[in-house]
Amino acid sequence: MTRKYELHSGQRGAALAVRITPRASQNQIVGVLNDGTIKVHLVSEPTDDELNAELLSYLAEVLGVPKSRVEIVAGENGRDKLVSVMDMDVETAHQRVLAHMD
Repeated sequence: MTRKYELHSGQRGAALAVRITPRASQNQIVGVLNDGTIKVHLVSEPTDDELNAELLSYLAEVLGVPKSRVEIVAGENGRDKLVSVMDMDVETAHQRVLAHMD
C-alpha cells in the first residue's frame, strides 16, 4: 500500500522567534531584539502548558488570525520559542507586531 504524501511550499507562513517573560502585570509585546526576536510579557505563571496556551492566544489576537493558525514549533519548554503563523507573510506579521508594541 502506498501512502499519499501532501507536500507544501515553504512559503505558506511566517516564523517568529519569541522570548517570554512570565508573571507580568499584563500581556504585551515589549520590544524586538537586534536579532528579530520578539519580547513578550505574559500574565501566566511559568508552567509550560499554561504559558504556551496564553502565548498562542495572545499572538493570534495580535496578528488577527484564528488560534488554529498559530503553533509553537520549537522551544515548548523554554523561554525562547519559535512560533509558526500559517497563511501570513513575514512582513505582515512584523507590521502587526510593531503595531501592538507600547
